[in-house]
Amino acid sequence: MTHATGAHPPLQESHPDIFKRLKRAEGHLRSIITMMQEQRSCADVVQQLHAVEKAVCQAKRTLIKEHVDHLLEHLVDGQGDQQEILAEFHQITRHL
Repeated sequence: MTHATGAHPPLQESHPDIFKRLKRAEGHLRSIITMMQEQRSCADVVQQLHAVEKAVCQAKRTLIKEHVDHLLEHLVDGQGDQQEILAEFHQITRHL
């Protein structure tokens, strides 16, 4: 996805950590499917779902925060089209 400056944003420092976290959540989701197939207790399944949900929400928040910071830097530095940057800001913050 391109952003307001017309290029892909640089890889942020936290992206490798977020990637690992999401891969771990992916594995947990597979485990949850197996747990359900094995008819494990609802409490066990829900506990695992909650852990996955928290991991995904934290990844989303971190990505949004970094992107908003990046957009604000562009506004302050006068880089890029202000209207385009503000439109992208509004688009990304809808997911908070």
